[in-house]
Parts: sequence; structure tokens; C-alpha cells
Amino acid sequence: MRPWTRFAPGLIMAVGLAMTLYHLYTAWFGAPDALSFRAIHVAFALVLAYLIFPGKGGETDNPGVFQFALAILSVVAAGYLLWAQDYIDNRMIYVDDLVPEDWVLGSLMILLLLEATRRSVGLALPLTAALFLAYAVFGANADLAQLMEQMYLGTEGIFGIPVSVSATYVMLFILFGAMVERTGTGKLFMDFALALTGHTTGGPAKVACITSGLFGTVSGSAVANVMTTGAFTIPLMKRLGYRPAFAGAVEAVASTGGQIMPPIMGAAAFVMAEFLGVSYLTVAAYALIPAVMYFLAVFLAVHFEAKRTGMKGLPKADLPRLGTVLKEQGHLFLPLVVIVGALVAGYSAPFSALCGIASVLVAAGLRKSTRHYLTPRNIVEGLVSGARNTVSVALACGCAGIVIGVISLTGLGIEFTSLVLAASQNHLVLALVLTMVAGIILGMGMPTTPAYIVQVALLVPALVKLGIVLEAAHMFTFYFAILSAITPPVALAVYAANGLSNAGLWETGLTALKLGATGYIVPFMFVFGPSLLMIGEPLWIATTATTAILGVVCLSAGLAGYLLAPLPLWQRLPLLAAAIVLIKPGLYTDALGIAILVTVAGLNLVLKNRAATDTA
Repeated sequence: MRPWTRFAPGLIMAVGLAMTLYHLYTAWFGAPDALSFRAIHVAFALVLAYLIFPGKGGETDNPGVFQFALAILSVVAAGYLLWAQDYIDNRMIYVDDLVPEDWVLGSLMILLLLEATRRSVGLALPLTAALFLAYAVFGANADLAQLMEQMYLGTEGIFGIPVSVSATYVMLFILFGAMVERTGTGKLFMDFALALTGHTTGGPAKVACITSGLFGTVSGSAVANVMTTGAFTIPLMKRLGYRPAFAGAVEAVASTGGQIMPPIMGAAAFVMAEFLGVSYLTVAAYALIPAVMYFLAVFLAVHFEAKRTGMKGLPKADLPRLGTVLKEQGHLFLPLVVIVGALVAGYSAPFSALCGIASVLVAAGLRKSTRHYLTPRNIVEGLVSGARNTVSVALACGCAGIVIGVISLTGLGIEFTSLVLAASQNHLVLALVLTMVAGIILGMGMPTTPAYIVQVALLVPALVKLGIVLEAAHMFTFYFAILSAITPPVALAVYAANGLSNAGLWETGLTALKLGATGYIVPFMFVFGPSLLMIGEPLWIATTATTAILGVVCLSAGLAGYLLAPLPLWQRLPLLAAAIVLIKPGLYTDALGIAILVTVAGLNLVLKNRAATDTA
């Protein structure tokens, strides 16, 4: 037995608790200068990463001596920025020569960050960052001293905007999610969904939609959603009669959509707010209508599939009653109400998160049924869990900062914009398709946040140059950074769901594409009609949202092959065409789409009545 085995778990807990308390302190009293604050944030993440992740997959609370050594080196590399703060503040960037300590510790920081990210996130992101560094050195012939200053000694590289967002916003909201999980809110979400839809046609699959959406407002991670809610919903769907591939796809698509569902979206939403210079609440408003369309599409696809195959819901006697659930557990919704209320009242996102964290403890103490969660041990474990859950996001943001720094230093973004414009020959639709493909490829195997950041640097300038509204360009790339999680061949959410459903990877992946089809179409539509992002006159926004929702109904029915009764092919094709023209904003397209929908619905009703007569 290793001599440090006994104190290693305590050390990990101490570091995690220190990280959490430090960020709570700075959120309340204010942070030090930007470079120091971000360096401390990254240092905590590096130390925890090396203590927790052994490097061969999985997690451990029993690190080896090499892991301890790497953790100590991380403290040295980040601590130098605090120790030499006066020197860094007073030197002239790109003019004064670097001292040997800058070269050694800067190189060490880059290597430590890449390796820690590989251990915690996977190979895709650090490999991408390494390729960008190689491009800067060998492709763009960047000055090595300037590159080191960009990456290490300022706030334009590793310690750039992504890490700032991680340290300022994301850490607190992840901590909020961890504390919420510790007070039984996961059970509330599940019981609430079961009571609401468990008895309806295809009930368990609808439970997966609602639960994953609710849980996604807290976790913001597709894979975490799948592993948490899917452990219950996927076996339930299979037991009711859904194909394993369909059950896994429903959970993967619903869990992925949690990152676009307000009030609390994924970490990338906070980055977007920073890039756009708007409040987080404004970003949530942009996302609301598309998110409703996305989840409505999955919900309807589940309903139509159940109708088509004749599946029923669960017996009401076996389900919790909605009134009882709200009476006994409804108070646990209070923290979500507090956060949204604080944001609406105009308070900053960090302060709103602090209010939410405090309200978690208050809410749990309101009822005897949840008061047992308020033990010192459970609270400390929740605080440590928040720190551990932040590690992968913080390191991913650091790696994304490397990519952003290289793009800024070398002018690669301008070259990429020119390349997209030349390839599309200034045709907007073709440029959007190329951007979608590039976005999905860049996002494969990456967490949403760094995937979105890379796309903002490379793809958004080209879209804006083609005349797209800035907010729509950001939301377009944001969507495809998220949808890469369900897009084969590298679909992390599908992989996670497959581990629970035991279905074929490609079968589940293709089913997920079908269920998530709305998510691939809507971004094109809000590019041409920003009213779907709540930009414009209220009456036009309401009209656009209503017709777009009708379009989602057409799309889901056409893909599932069922509306009021099974749809033959000659009815499905017009319905799919109606979906496209309805989702696209415009009076003439809306009128045409509604006419097609009414006609197909009437014909389908005739088929239903005829089938009922034949049966009788």
C-alpha cells in the first residue's frame, strides 16, 4: 500500500473545498486582477485533474507519485504568475525580452494544460490545440517569444475570455447544480415527469424528454444528463416496448437539448453572453423559442411513434400523483425560481448563482422530507463535487484559449473567413451548409464550450460578412457545437446512451438524427428570420413562433409516418414540405404551409375514419 493512500482522499477533498470557497469569496467580495484570478482558477483545475485522473481513463482518489509531481509542477507554473506579478505588469509586451523563467514555466504550463485536458476531456481538444500551436510555429512562422507571451503572460491566450467565463460564471452555476443534486431534486424531476406524462401514450419516453430537459437546466452536459436520467428512463422505455435504439436515441437527443433550454443553459451560453456583450438573460431569450421547438419535436416524435406502434402508457396506479409530488417535493423548485428571479431583476449572473446556491439550503430545510440532506458531510461533499465537476470545463476553456490566441496572433480567422467566402462564392445558403459541416466536425469529441469558442473564432466572421445578424451567427454555431453530440460517427451522447440501451451504434445514431432533425433545420431558419430569436416586433415574433411550431408538428409527423392515423408516403412528403415552409418566417410561406397541413390532416382523418369503419 502506498504511504500516502490514507491522506490522498482528504487532500483531494481539501483542494476541492478550497477551490469552491475561493470562488464563493471572490463572487461576493470581488476578484483580484484578471491574470491572477484566472491563473488561480486554472491552477486549482490542474491540481485536481492530476490528483483525480490517472491518465488511463476513469477517476481515482488514490493518485500515484507521478500524479503528485505533476500537481506540484502545476502549482509552480501558475504560482509564478502571482509571484512575478509586478514584473509582468511593468514589462512592455512584445518589446521586452523574456527571461529564462518565462520560457521554462510557460512551456511547462502549456504541456501541463494539454496533458490534464487529455486526461479529463479526451484527446480531441488537446490535439486540436497542439495542431494550432504547430501551425503558429511552422505554418505562420510566428515569433516564438510573441507566441509565449500570448499564451502565458497575458489574458489573450490560456487565460483569455473562455477561462474568465469559467472562473466567473460557470464555476458557480456548476456548484449550484451539484448542490441541487445533493438535495433530492433529481427525484423531484423524475416524479414530476412521471406524474405529468407517465400514463399517456408512450409515457416513459415523454418522461425522458421532460426529465432530461429539466435536468439539463441544471447540469448543462449532454453526457451527464444521459448517465443520470437515462439509467432510469432507457430501461423503462425498453420495458414498455420501444426498440433499444429508439430508447437510447430519445434519451441522447433530449439530454443534448438540455444545453439550449433556459433558464440555465450550458456553459457555452455564458461565453456567448460575454462575446456579444449582453446579459445572460438576453441569451436565454434568444434560445427560448428554438429550444421549445426542439423539445416539442422530440416529444411529438415519441408520441407519434407510440401511436403508430400501438404502445400505451404506464398504469396510473403505479405512478406518483402530481398533487402529492408538488406538495411533498415542489419546494425544491424554489432555487430555480430564485435564480431566474434574480436575473430578471437585473442582478449579475454570479450574484444570481450565489442566491441560487443559498436558496438550495433554505429550500431543503423547509420540509422534513428533505431536511435530512442538510448534514455537514453532505454539504461539504456537494461543494467538493462542484469543484470536481468544474475541472473539465476549466481545462477545456484553457485549451480553447490556446486556439483563440493562435488565431488572434496569426490572423488565421481572416484567412478562414476568406476561404469560406471563396468556397461558397458568396451564396449564403452554401456558406451556411459549409459552416454547419465545419461546426459539426470541429465539435466532434469536444465539449460544447470549446467547440463553440473555436467556431466563433473561425466561422462567425464569415457569416457576419455575408450579412447575417451577429446574434443569429452566434446561435447558429452554438447549435451545431451542441448537435455534434448526437451526430455520427463521433456522437458522445449517443455513445453514453448506447452503454445503457445495448443497441447498435449506427442504428441509435441515425435514429437520433431523425429525432433531432428540427435542431438541424431551425438554425437555418433563424438566420433568415431573426424573429425566432425574439428579435423584432412582438406581434411578428408571436406569429413567427406559432407558425414555426406548426412546422415542427408537420416535421415530426412526416418523419414518424403518423398524424391522426398512419401516413402513407403520398401524405408524408407534402407534410415534410409544409414543415420547411412553415418554419421559415414569411406570410406567403406560412399561408402555403397551413394550407398543406389542413389538407393533409383532412385526408388523414378520412383514412382514420375509413379504418375505424372497416374494423367495426
